[in-house]
Amino acid sequence: MVAAPSRAETGSGVQTYGNYIAGEWRPAATGETLENRSPSNRNDLVGLFAASDADDIRAAVDAAAKAYETWGKGSPIVRANILHKAANILEGRIAEVGRELAREEGKTLKEGIGETTRAVQILRYYAGEAQQPTGEHYPSINPLTLLYTVREPLGVCAVITPWNFPIAIPAWKIAPALAFGNTVVFKPASETPLCAVRLVEALAEAGLPAGVLSLVSGRAAAVGDPLVQDERVVAISFTGSNEVGASLRKQAAERGAKIQLELGGKNPAIVLADADMDHALMHVVNGAMMSTGQKCTATSRAIVDRRVAGEFTEMLAKKITSLRVGDPLDPETQIGPLIDETAAERVAGEVRQAKEQGVSLVAGGERLRDGGRENGSFVAPALFADVDP
Repeated sequence: MVAAPSRAETGSGVQTYGNYIAGEWRPAATGETLENRSPSNRNDLVGLFAASDADDIRAAVDAAAKAYETWGKGSPIVRANILHKAANILEGRIAEVGRELAREEGKTLKEGIGETTRAVQILRYYAGEAQQPTGEHYPSINPLTLLYTVREPLGVCAVITPWNFPIAIPAWKIAPALAFGNTVVFKPASETPLCAVRLVEALAEAGLPAGVLSLVSGRAAAVGDPLVQDERVVAISFTGSNEVGASLRKQAAERGAKIQLELGGKNPAIVLADADMDHALMHVVNGAMMSTGQKCTATSRAIVDRRVAGEFTEMLAKKITSLRVGDPLDPETQIGPLIDETAAERVAGEVRQAKEQGVSLVAGGERLRDGGRENGSFVAPALFADVDP
């Protein structure tokens, strides 16, 4: 069970959330916190979260290194049972956590519930994988020789995750690491720490031993480097920007640590003249607009056969202008806000720049500041045509 509550209430009723280190929830070593506000309404204070530094990272790695001595040698059945129990705990909270995800990140309520459901499925899947045989046998030209591999845990792993899938991506990094006997120090995105807390709560309540999983929140500049530079961290799994990924790759290479990077992407859709236009429209719109387009797999451009380009452009413009942009907690909303005001202003600036360069703006692209969207990071979905590839 969790040694202490993950949160405390301030005098104003705002919840304060600590780090999870060595089996207990505790404030940052500095005693400082960071505000986390909803992107749909900047007046909505989601909570206060630990503003950690190198001391917190050191404590988390200390705990992880100590826990690995027994966790890595323990029974796979025990690890599987904990993951399965955590899946059950989180499953019982899907509606609540999905709603918190929508509030904190800005995904629509439907997407928030869907992502939380996905996290449950990931935990359950790796509970099963933990019990599968590891290693393989290979044929040998010598009948007296047996060739085989044995897979062993690595040790202390760092998991650094982004804000655009704040519970699913942590689950699919943390669950396999734990399933096969590693310990984890988890640094979530500072924009979405509440979702991270909810995942760790489920694992802690499921009986995860102290130190096996630590959660350290805070700004990347304060905790990222101390985490990846600690010699006891033998593997790093990161999802995020190309720039940060390049820096982490260099740091890992300098000391021989294993590293796994999932970075940005550019994803076109190709629409041919003989395509089913309605079917193509559905996939292009869903690929481009789900999660407000804030994912590395988003469809950012469509390459359309010129014979149907006019027709398809008209269909796209009509569809995206009909999409309902607004409060992600409203079940009728189809597109929520961008992650923060900086992102909204950057997108609006890119739209202005494209227009100045002579690109044809067919629809959208403007800031939305009415109808309950006055304090949020809302931008109308934009469609450009005749873009130079």
